[in-house]
Amino acid sequence: MLATTTTQTAPGEPTQEAPGLDQLTALCKASGDRLRLEVLQALRQDSLAVQELCAIFDIRQPAMSHHLKILAASGLVTSRREGNSIYYRRTVLRQEPTLETLQSSLFAAIDQIPMSASQQAQLSSVQQARQQSSQDFFQQNADKFRAQQDLIASYDQYAETVAQALADAPLNSRQQALEVGPGDGSFLSHLSPAFESVVALDTAAEMLARSQQLTRQQGLENIEFVHGDTRHERLSRISADCIVVNMVLHHTPSPADIFKDLSACLAPGGVLLITDLCQHDQDWAREACGDLWLGFDPKDLAGWAQRAGLKEIASEYLAQRNGFQIQVRLFGHQSI
Repeated sequence: MLATTTTQTAPGEPTQEAPGLDQLTALCKASGDRLRLEVLQALRQDSLAVQELCAIFDIRQPAMSHHLKILAASGLVTSRREGNSIYYRRTVLRQEPTLETLQSSLFAAIDQIPMSASQQAQLSSVQQARQQSSQDFFQQNADKFRAQQDLIASYDQYAETVAQALADAPLNSRQQALEVGPGDGSFLSHLSPAFESVVALDTAAEMLARSQQLTRQQGLENIEFVHGDTRHERLSRISADCIVVNMVLHHTPSPADIFKDLSACLAPGGVLLITDLCQHDQDWAREACGDLWLGFDPKDLAGWAQRAGLKEIASEYLAQRNGFQIQVRLFGHQSI
């Protein structure tokens, strides 16, 4: 709740000061610095750790922390701790309604100004390092995939719910499906009979090979396997009625970019089915399971979807015995 103060316009005649002026002052102060505006540029699509921001802007951590503190005090960014790291992202909504329009206009103006070439290169380097870390993990641990997955949320614990969400999805047609990160290929057995053709996309060649092996054993013949990420040229020729991303986002360097890329290859009337962890504080999952993110606040997924031109259709949350929670989310184009 916002506090109000009183001022004296005349002896003995106190008047209340309009609420929100302190917040407006803080926002103007925060946005009145070039570096802080550049930080907001970098946070357009993703959360970034303090150390990553220091690398992008070539600045020492105490100085960067100072600027982030000012941005946080203004309500322009929020933070979350993941193990020993603190990640920052833009604030989606403000608590003070009178400043929402100003904040939205500020973000819109920032987003129309391109990042400098050097900072964009550094940001790309951070994302590539995240991607390489994830790929290295799965290349080295492909034979242990199911055991490591079971440490947090086994496939059997969410597969039925996801399959039902797929069956109930309001699809205009069921010609083509895309699964990003099929793992060992288990969910392809649901997609293959439900669609005329299926594309399975994975950045880890070892995992893709395991998917191919399983689907061959099951006699599934309408699946095309593609080695690459969501920027692969093959996706530019896809118009998928359904895109499935099961327990993949927390392994990706930039989840927001995944929404943007997949929205572009989603057919009119199609749906994007996302299954992932809710935010948690189990830092051991990074080393044991190759996780880049410790789950996600449901609002993060909704915000990334909205910025990619998608809206939420349905959602379901599954509590696990080990304390983790899974979110199953269905998104579609705004016209749905």
